[in-house]
Amino acid sequence: MFPNPSSDEIRDLLKTVKSIAVVGLSDNPARPSYRVALAMQGLGYRIIPVRPAQTDVLGEKAYAQLTDLPEVPDLVDVFRNPEAVDEIVDQCIALGAKRLWLQESVVNEPAAERARAAGITVIMDRCVWKDAHALL
Repeated sequence: MFPNPSSDEIRDLLKTVKSIAVVGLSDNPARPSYRVALAMQGLGYRIIPVRPAQTDVLGEKAYAQLTDLPEVPDLVDVFRNPEAVDEIVDQCIALGAKRLWLQESVVNEPAAERARAAGITVIMDRCVWKDAHALL
């Protein structure tokens, strides 16, 4: 089983992060990605939507993929099917991202291990908002 960082390490990460690229962020308020991103925005994090065919979400310009971002986000948060994570890891490595969060039910251990081997801190199968709510 994939070992996530400890609660203390996750707390420290959440205190350090300022910008979160949310891969798969929907503009539909009924979708979990929208609700979590909105809640994180309410906690003071800058949300960067990453989803093709969106122009903006939550008042922020949207980008088709991570490698289109004009800056490296502090955290990449993923709301995509586990099969999509391999490509997202490739983009994180190309972009120079240092932290990757795979939301609940987004489990791809080989991709997570590859990201970790590339020096990326990986949190998998956890909800960023639930952890922020519980730990901060």
